[in-house]
Amino acid sequence: MGQLKPGVTYIYERNGDTVFRREFGEDPNTRQVMGYDYRTSDGRPLHDHLMDSKLWGDIHRAARTNPTLQDALERAIMIYQLSKTT
Repeated sequence: MGQLKPGVTYIYERNGDTVFRREFGEDPNTRQVMGYDYRTSDGRPLHDHLMDSKLWGDIHRAARTNPTLQDALERAIMIYQLSKTT
């Protein structure tokens, strides 16, 4: 992003998982790759995966001082473990 020209309008385009940039009015063939939409092994965007991991971390931390949440978490873990064996 450090190579942006002051006062220039940029067009950002997506083709599949790739994000491109080009100056407004330029030939679309002159576009440059700006980034990629990274996905996890289950096909979800990486950001969604990270937010889910953060949520579960927050739940674990909150359960330390919340007996009801701790009980629900223990039940969810038990159901998960049981579902892996069948």
